[in-house]
Amino acid sequence: MATTRQAHTVWEGNLLQGTGTVTFDSSGIADQAVSWPSRAETANGKTSPEELIAAAHSSCFSMALSNGLAKAGTPPTRLTTQADVTFQPGTGITGIHLTVQGEVPGMDAADFEKAAEDAKVNCPVSQALTGTTITLSASLV
Repeated sequence: MATTRQAHTVWEGNLLQGTGTVTFDSSGIADQAVSWPSRAETANGKTSPEELIAAAHSSCFSMALSNGLAKAGTPPTRLTTQADVTFQPGTGITGIHLTVQGEVPGMDAADFEKAAEDAKVNCPVSQALTGTTITLSASLV
């Protein structure tokens, strides 16, 4: 069964001086402020579309990798994934780098890297972002 999640943003003012509020309708988690300076300069306690993409990508990738490892008979004890989404004003998103560290009993580094690469290619968020270069660093701890 398909699911649909909703969020909406209310923006007031022009791009450079305006501000907005992102509301997470489906989950009801706290509203988040967003602005151009938080996107193109310093966050200053506000979020950005790129940070929201990073959150979506790191969580989706972690789920996909956890599932792949479990199906291979080596379920992880812990996965820590960071997604770095690079935004260049005037150009757009220029790349995403995923960094994952895993605690996976009984798995060697080469097999972990292979499983991580598979998750990178096959997680639904990666697939939605195929127009962007996605790179990966994977290591066991």
